[in-house]
Amino acid sequence: MRNEHLLRLIRTIPDVPKPGIMFRDITPLLASPEGFAATVQELVAVSENLRPTKVIGVEARGFILAAPVAQQLGAGFVPVRKAGKLPWQVVGQSYSLEYGTDRLEMHQDAVGQDDRVLIVDDVLATGGTAAATIRLVESCGATVAGLVFLIELEALAGRQALAGYSIESLLLL
Repeated sequence: MRNEHLLRLIRTIPDVPKPGIMFRDITPLLASPEGFAATVQELVAVSENLRPTKVIGVEARGFILAAPVAQQLGAGFVPVRKAGKLPWQVVGQSYSLEYGTDRLEMHQDAVGQDDRVLIVDDVLATGGTAAATIRLVESCGATVAGLVFLIELEALAGRQALAGYSIESLLLL
């Protein structure tokens, strides 16, 4: 399955979560066994040379993609969650996104100085979520090996907020 096939499995919903936002719904892609498998395989293919020891999935759709990528790369999986969701001691970062602000948290012992971390998420928009995740990783002494996204919304220029990091996106919209 090539990227054009993946693109056909993504639904665009206008005005979600607020007017003017075009939400990229990946649930049809996830519901397709072939589409989901191809997505994971392509994410693994663009990531394996980074040799991560940990793979971070950003809440919530990033979890779905990152966990099988981590498993196939032989790396540990680390969830990055919205504030107040994790049961252990956390480090946190606030960030801006295209429709407001939010906060991400990670267990303080989830990554350490010997870890090479791959950050996986479904969409790169303004780059705020990814930049906050980078700050979380680096605050724990780990190295960001790279970032991979299923979709990159080029018009929002999120890549600029992540200058200096290895970035791969399967679909450019």
